[in-house]
Amino acid sequence: MNATYISENGMIGGFLFVVGAIVGSFLNVCIVRMPKEQSIVFPGSHCMNCKHPIEWFHNIPIFSYIFLKGQCPYCKTGFSIRYCAIEVLTAVTFVLMFLYFGWTPVLIPYLFMVCCFIVATFVDFGHRIIPDEISVGGMFAGLIFSFFIPELHHVTGSSAHWIVPHLVSLWESLLGVLIGGGSIYAMGVLGDFLFKKESMGGGDVKLLAMIGAFLGWKMAILTFFIAPFFGAVYGIIEKIRTKDTAIAYGPFLVLGALMCMLKGQEILAWVMSGYGLY
Repeated sequence: MNATYISENGMIGGFLFVVGAIVGSFLNVCIVRMPKEQSIVFPGSHCMNCKHPIEWFHNIPIFSYIFLKGQCPYCKTGFSIRYCAIEVLTAVTFVLMFLYFGWTPVLIPYLFMVCCFIVATFVDFGHRIIPDEISVGGMFAGLIFSFFIPELHHVTGSSAHWIVPHLVSLWESLLGVLIGGGSIYAMGVLGDFLFKKESMGGGDVKLLAMIGAFLGWKMAILTFFIAPFFGAVYGIIEKIRTKDTAIAYGPFLVLGALMCMLKGQEILAWVMSGYGLY
């Protein structure tokens, strides 16, 4: 590994860290406003206590929180540490995704998907909902990305028939939407019948449909089976702590989808080999 390679990747990583922090600041706006059905554009950033607009030099991701000691510069009301944490999380995620996938065609759509995951996770934990702007909007974005970037679904083709791989990739994405959303919807219907109450929210159905749009039907099904392992552990802890059996399930679909995005092919091969299919 030569010095030029390290220098170039370091520069790209630094650039993506800055971009990720800026995107994280926007994700904070989505997390706060979407559950309240407020515009994510207007009004601009302002203190929730004194309503004073936050000037641009007080709104620099990560650094402003540190320099202002987590307080409004006007009324001194404390800001939640979550704002800075999400900016750091998004910035670090952008860098790690680049290090893992490299500067490849799938990087941008995967970064977009992970941004949707961050918003869905924090909103679901806080409000037990997943905004349609994230799940449905992300689903359509996944379909569009899949058409223009066949590599998302490992589709290749001859340049003489350039449209074919794009259509095949779009079809894989559509199957992911239908099978991903359909599988968890069917589980919800069965759960409603068995437990005589709603067992799966519509937001979870649309979230797994979105996951299928980006990762395809095989990874959507794999996510469907992986997520309960994470959810069961959390559910048991919450049952002991609060006596409540209902949990926010979206974050565990996100965890399953991240595993599938990173190691899904290897997991699938391992499962299939166990049944003698590989």
